[in-house]
Amino acid sequence: MASGISSRTKVCGIFGYPLEHTFSPAMHNAAFEAAGLDFVYLPFPVDADRLQQAVAAVKSLGLVGVNVTIPHKEAVLPLLDELSEEARLIGAVNTIVNHSGRLYGENTDGRGFLCSLRKNANFLPSGKTVLLLGAGGAARAVAVELALAGVRKIILANRSKLRAEELAAHLSSRIGTCTEVLAWPEPEGLLPGEALQAADLVVQATSLGMYPGCAQTVPLPFNLFRPGQVACDLVYNPVQTEFLRRAQEAGATAVGGTGMLLYQGALAFELWTGQAAPLEAMEKALVKAVWK
Repeated sequence: MASGISSRTKVCGIFGYPLEHTFSPAMHNAAFEAAGLDFVYLPFPVDADRLQQAVAAVKSLGLVGVNVTIPHKEAVLPLLDELSEEARLIGAVNTIVNHSGRLYGENTDGRGFLCSLRKNANFLPSGKTVLLLGAGGAARAVAVELALAGVRKIILANRSKLRAEELAAHLSSRIGTCTEVLAWPEPEGLLPGEALQAADLVVQATSLGMYPGCAQTVPLPFNLFRPGQVACDLVYNPVQTEFLRRAQEAGATAVGGTGMLLYQGALAFELWTGQAAPLEAMEKALVKAVWK
């Protein structure tokens, strides 16, 4: 925000619960200040039973828009006036834009992920094979965007095999993507090395390794990673996860979760303001917040 808050200040924010973990206010307020915009971004802790009232308040209070995070990304869909095609395919919304009282739902997570891959690893998905670990909301956004970008095949592994099979069927029927589902191994087992060796990109989309459980990681034969592969972890705290460390040691190119967080935020900024996002200022604020 360029100057003090006034009656002219435009308000954005984030709906979720809890919100103690969010780095979005620091990132977006730094962006507004760098762009010289009279905007402010605020965290709004919203319980599940008050989501409907909170969404209605976006209209009644004239908010420019909000981000939506856990646990509301799916529940918010029927409360909106319009959805992007990506949001429909993903089945979740992470950004709401208030267009003169009509609420438009978008999902910038998947495109933010692709931006991070392109910028940080020069990776283009078309024709590639992907091993995706996890089938939750973040994994679904990534899978849909990779499918839309023309990957050759997505291999899915998740603790709940049924959820992985549901995602695979969705990708196959709605987008026409070739998919395969692996059984998640027992605690002492490893995911099949053949899947790891076949993959051009390995995406860690579970919560394993997230602070404070930083020593945890997925059950992979890490010695089979190789140069030319890209290993991406959607966890952004810590910046260097155990998954990334071990994949990089074996020769893979490592891409951390802060890149996806940065670029999905930049896309939301552009939806709200109509201006190009000041990426340098956003990244600086994000890194500072993550390393606190």
